[in-house]
Amino acid sequence: MIDTHSHIYLEQFDEDRQEVFNRAVEAGVSDIFMPAIDMGSIEQMEKLSHPEIKFYKMAGLHPCDVEEVLPSDLEKSLSEFCSRDDFFGIGETGLDYYWSTDHLANQKESLRIHCKVAKLLAKPIILHNRESTSDLLELIRKEQDGSLTGIWHCFNGTVDEGKKAIDMGLHLGIGGVVTFKNGGVDKTVAQLPLDKMVLETDAPYLSPTPMRGKRNEPAFMKYTAQKLAEIFEMDLSELISTTNRNSKTLFKIN
Repeated sequence: MIDTHSHIYLEQFDEDRQEVFNRAVEAGVSDIFMPAIDMGSIEQMEKLSHPEIKFYKMAGLHPCDVEEVLPSDLEKSLSEFCSRDDFFGIGETGLDYYWSTDHLANQKESLRIHCKVAKLLAKPIILHNRESTSDLLELIRKEQDGSLTGIWHCFNGTVDEGKKAIDMGLHLGIGGVVTFKNGGVDKTVAQLPLDKMVLETDAPYLSPTPMRGKRNEPAFMKYTAQKLAEIFEMDLSELISTTNRNSKTLFKIN
């Protein structure tokens, strides 16, 4: 399995990171993509290694941290890091209206800068969205010139919103929320195309049922995969093969 969104470099894993990696391998995880929270995330990513897991770095600035960085500095840093062959995506970026609406202009400007770099470098963008769906999709619509690709991370929108995102060139990141009993995401996902979905954890956040309330980790992605296989009434191995293929095509990896 490929985990397309994991913050495995964060301090929540400092005490037992290698054990977490071992459990991931036992669960069938082979690849982990790591979106950044800020540029300081990259130094932490570069310390990670495990003989049976491939790690893929990304650079970006989370929308909750945009007030701390000048737009000119952000574009320069993003371009420098993401132009390297060992960086596979831009993000995570996006919009977040849940924690604060004090810096909406900064969030949108940051997102536009991430889009610009993503298009120039032909690498996918990772989109965080919290209570900002309408504005996020409208901004992506305006930025889309036919070359922008990416993932709506932690997809929890409506069927119509999912279709709009797919029509605009995005994949849908399916994580733990699809397993939540009363979340309704499972019913929405069932009406959208599997060939536009990728698996993710968002570790250490948003653990799937039955691990809800615990620190999330890549090994728990097996529960999300099992739920998605049930939704689409297919064998687990086929579900994993399909989502892996989607991920590899999007990120241009062999």
